[in-house]
Amino acid sequence: MANEIIPSLAIRSSTGVEVWKSDRPKAPFVPDTAFARDESKLCRAIVYSPNGRFLAWANGSTVQISTVSNWKIVHKLPRPKAFYLKFSPRSTYLMTWEIYTENPKDEVKEKPNLFLYDVASGRELFSIIQKRHADWEMHWAADESLFAVMVGGEVLFYEVKAESAFPLKPTKRLGGARNGGVSVSPGPSPPFVAFYVPGTKGAPSMCRLFRYPNLEANQPVASKSFFQVLQHSYIVFLNFVLRPFFFKQADKVEMLWNQKGTGLLLLTSTDVDSTGVSYYGKQALHFMTTKGDSFAVQLNTEGSLHAVAWSPRSTEFCVVYGFMPAKATLYNLKCDVIFDFGTGNRNSIYYNEFGNLLIFGGFGNLPGYIEVWDLNQKKKITEHKAPDTTLLEWSPVGDVFLTATTAPRLRMCNGFKIWHHTGALLHETHWPEKQELLEVTWQKYSPGTLKENAISNVKVEGIASKTPQASKQKYVPPGMRNSLGTAGDSNSSSTPERAPIPGLPPGYRSSAQQAKDKKQKNKNKPNAQQASGPEQSGQNNRAMSVGANGKPGGKEQKPRPKSAPNQNATEANEEATQEPGKRQAGGDPEKDKKIKNINKKLKDIKMLKEKHERGEKLEQNQISKMNSEAELVKELNALKVS
Repeated sequence: MANEIIPSLAIRSSTGVEVWKSDRPKAPFVPDTAFARDESKLCRAIVYSPNGRFLAWANGSTVQISTVSNWKIVHKLPRPKAFYLKFSPRSTYLMTWEIYTENPKDEVKEKPNLFLYDVASGRELFSIIQKRHADWEMHWAADESLFAVMVGGEVLFYEVKAESAFPLKPTKRLGGARNGGVSVSPGPSPPFVAFYVPGTKGAPSMCRLFRYPNLEANQPVASKSFFQVLQHSYIVFLNFVLRPFFFKQADKVEMLWNQKGTGLLLLTSTDVDSTGVSYYGKQALHFMTTKGDSFAVQLNTEGSLHAVAWSPRSTEFCVVYGFMPAKATLYNLKCDVIFDFGTGNRNSIYYNEFGNLLIFGGFGNLPGYIEVWDLNQKKKITEHKAPDTTLLEWSPVGDVFLTATTAPRLRMCNGFKIWHHTGALLHETHWPEKQELLEVTWQKYSPGTLKENAISNVKVEGIASKTPQASKQKYVPPGMRNSLGTAGDSNSSSTPERAPIPGLPPGYRSSAQQAKDKKQKNKNKPNAQQASGPEQSGQNNRAMSVGANGKPGGKEQKPRPKSAPNQNATEANEEATQEPGKRQAGGDPEKDKKIKNINKKLKDIKMLKEKHERGEKLEQNQISKMNSEAELVKELNALKVS
């Protein structure tokens, strides 16, 4: 670490809240004894203030605000049901949100659940009813002179003036956007306001950009509508008669500002893809500027749009898109391609604080791939894996990052690791069993406190991970584990270890099963004579002439004479014994046929799984086939014990 400052870590778990620190670079993190650990088991939220002066958390009885300098608790706010916490941009105010409920026995049924507190005094300044779970918070101007909050289908604007009391009534309103959204730019005041309106009755969804306080319908700085022509070939004769049917609206829009507040990315998505290409709906990316320009970002391949992120430098943005292995591309403010990162198993993007390092992550349904890129040289520094990662966050210092496995996404093997950007593991903590790690977050700092580090590609020395490595043993479905031997295992017995039959004593075998077991046992004996005569001797000679690699060797093979019907049956039984996982014919042709078909399907599923692990694209019917594995195994087991 080039900076002398080492940020601390705030940790929320099922047993309370604690803070960890490190005394020097590359040293392990340990609990900070100066912080009085909160032993609450109901902690729902924890957050550092943007200037790094305060740490706030909700412990199920109060919301506590502590100073970071000496870990002294300065306020205990009476909000036992607080679910989310968030500071304003300058750390002046703290917002708390509770899940909205109504009690029919109360005189006042509708009670506020969104509260605003003054951090300096701990006094409640503002409250309102906010039923939205997503986008619940107030959207502030960078200088905190204005905030907007969306309630129902209306956006309420409040102007905050230092010489006046805190406003309790809105200064302006902007309506007509039920299920819509609002976003205030982080740039200088007066800020720009992005207003999203979902489409209705066939009209396309729309996003308008206003400069506060000019919020009239005819005063937008820029506007962008979102629609897709579904049946282009029918437009000629349908004209506008069926217009509502061939315009597809954007069901949701995510609005992403750059740090300077000059550019806005709009990630639109529909719940259903009417073209049938994707099961997960359709996505598109648009770009708007405060100068009035708007573009559709052109992605040069088909597939989902996995992630979008602005560079902290505000001059470029990165997109990960397409079928796996996914592409990653860097764009400028004119939506021109700057750099192509190629393809890889990735679905997320993480910039460090200075925009000189970038991580591509492959998490969720991907096994934890991590790529670190130097953006100054457009060069990949390292790539490695951090399996079971549910959280990744860059340190404010900019050259190290943490990965964590947290609940409720994963409730087993919780813990966190700290990595150097060159791929070296610097710290590893495994969370105790029967406890859940819920959240880990770095301490924040005011802008300008930390300086940009020089990027070095020389890998530093790290520690060896104690996380158990995933087994490399080939996966065998449960229904196949008691079959005739295991491929590649010379020590395994070819006699099947059948599962006990419910309701019967362990080891029970019917007379027919006992006869089959005896016959199978005789076949497994070395040099056992299964039949007599020159034909059987010829079979043994042919078997001896086959080399270890499966190719003919030794004596020259003679043409096979025509065999009798009973010999064909014997050879068929031998082939069934040699192929693991196949059941020997048991006298029921219909059942044997079903078992053979199921084994074939399981073999196909195994091949599809291998393709999926390699990142190859699978069709929808192939995915459905993979998902049927459990049912096939269940059916196979039922046939075997019947």
